[in-house]
Amino acid sequence: MQSKTVNPTMSLSQTEFRNAMGQFATGVTILTVDLDGQVHGMTANAFASVSLDPLLVLVCVDHNARTHAHLHAKKRFGINVLCENQQAISQYYAQPVYAHDRAEASAGARFERTQHGTPVLHGALAYVECKLVSTHEAGDHTIFIAEVEDVVMREGKPLLFFRGSYRRIADDALD
Repeated sequence: MQSKTVNPTMSLSQTEFRNAMGQFATGVTILTVDLDGQVHGMTANAFASVSLDPLLVLVCVDHNARTHAHLHAKKRFGINVLCENQQAISQYYAQPVYAHDRAEASAGARFERTQHGTPVLHGALAYVECKLVSTHEAGDHTIFIAEVEDVVMREGKPLLFFRGSYRRIADDALD
């Protein structure tokens, strides 16, 4: 393992920071929002639980992402936790430009709607329906904090992202 001595007088590059953050394995999610009857979405791995009372989660979204404005406008969105066979869907929604009507044909993404009209991805490992509570500007991203209104869970294994690549869980558990 290569290590680097931290020197406070040296500046840290964005590449070094990104590579360090890549050492943290994360799950992969698709944020979904309905806008005029059309599903809009984006791939996100900066997602976490915040509180159990009240039930809160956060997701971080780049200011330049199209979904950023949609989250502000709609104030309601879904977070779909991808299972290991949904890499193509993640890659589709990670693209900066895509045709919303090509998600199923291009990546196999099919959606249902909740009673609030929020898109739910078929086959996702988990789904969290969210109502926006607050936003916080943080550099080139906005932290969206949302109240959880509903969850759906399914059996399966998650799609992971580690060191810039998609991964799968090899073993069920370490005891």
